[in-house]
Amino acid sequence: NVTIPYKKDVMEYLDYIDEDAKAIGAVNTIVNRNGKLFGYNTDFYGLKSLILKAKIDVLGKRAVILGAGGTSNTAKAVLESLGAKKVLKVARTKREEAITFDELYEIASSVDVIVNATPVGTFPNLDDAPVDLQKFTDLSGVIDVVYNPLETKLVKTAKSFGIKAEGGLYMLVAQAVKASEIFLDTEYDKSVLEGAFNKVYLDKQNVVLTGMPASGKSTVGKILAKKLNREFIDTDLLIEEETKKTIPQIFKEVGEVGFRKIEKACVKKASALSGKVIATGGGAILDSENIFNLKQNGKIFFIDRPLKNLVPTSDRPLSLDKDAIEKRYNERYDIYVKTADKKIDAECSAQEVADRILRSIK
Repeated sequence: NVTIPYKKDVMEYLDYIDEDAKAIGAVNTIVNRNGKLFGYNTDFYGLKSLILKAKIDVLGKRAVILGAGGTSNTAKAVLESLGAKKVLKVARTKREEAITFDELYEIASSVDVIVNATPVGTFPNLDDAPVDLQKFTDLSGVIDVVYNPLETKLVKTAKSFGIKAEGGLYMLVAQAVKASEIFLDTEYDKSVLEGAFNKVYLDKQNVVLTGMPASGKSTVGKILAKKLNREFIDTDLLIEEETKKTIPQIFKEVGEVGFRKIEKACVKKASALSGKVIATGGGAILDSENIFNLKQNGKIFFIDRPLKNLVPTSDRPLSLDKDAIEKRYNERYDIYVKTADKKIDAECSAQEVADRILRSIK
């Protein structure tokens, strides 16, 4: 395998270069066959596989590629191979082969497909997006080669607009599978790629628990973390570690508004990580930014414990007694359901709740 900055330099030493690699002008995979060096570019296969997986129709469409680096060459070759009507590159400065972002916005209404080939939006800069999608009125698909986080701001925003969109992890796995086929001179069944991708995706995806105070999020989270061999993060404990104060103390000093501000920062910090089990505070779902951040790398499970089983405790300022819990329950229940990817019936033991989540994950 060959990576930057040698993908072009190695080409002059090769005896054979695959047509896809020629179209891109770069080689990332080389095999020695009886003293002859054969060069390929598996990124082509990876990106093509990603676009097909996303079910984004490129044929006859007008596509733009954000960025003018090496990955943009791969994207251009793939889009043209899929029959795109026109392919434009976009760069920060005017170039012979690329228009500027200002020029892109002038033609935004005619753009059908966007491929982001820049690193914008990569961890830890999760708030960044390479373009403002609101300016594109007729988009049918968005592809982002960034794979950390699993869903960038660009991808999540596109999906919120009802646009087909996918992040770059499938491309990463697909090109690796293709490289393995070339190295071993074999061809795998498609199930190999799907199985590899699913395993990597699930290993990277956070398991996020939401629910009322006293619903068992922390207990269930610890069980899941042990079974999955993952780190467990309780955002309430994270808040106390960051502030060196208890949650009741924070409420007393800065009130609920001040607490929510601290909570948002801690939820964002936890959300940026991958492969964790995260238990959130009961009111974390009240802020849409928390949900947006949690879903960039995670799947949200709402632990739906019946109101009758929720017990008030002194360490929960907004749920000190039965009346307070019932008020919070009625205010929040619909939000829990709406923001969760999966609702888990929790009228059972914490062990059974954890098992139900595990079955859902698998």
